[in-house]
Amino acid sequence: MPVSQDINVLALVKGAERYVFLYDDASRAEALRVLGRFASNPELSFTWYDAAVLSQKIRQESQKQALARRFNLPAAKDD
Repeated sequence: MPVSQDINVLALVKGAERYVFLYDDASRAEALRVLGRFASNPELSFTWYDAAVLSQKIRQESQKQALARRFNLPAAKDD
């Protein structure tokens, strides 16, 4: 039976440029590293401030998901 994997979407619009990041829970650390690589690339308008704001959003979303999983208990079955 296939398991569905949630995909997180994070987007930033800077003028005519669009930065869209897609990642699942397993690749969250890699998404954070990509933000740093983009910020350090002088050919992009993506700044360290952008990376900081988006990384904070990634971490906040991770915390919300963890909290939801913690309190999303299966319902008791009536026998």
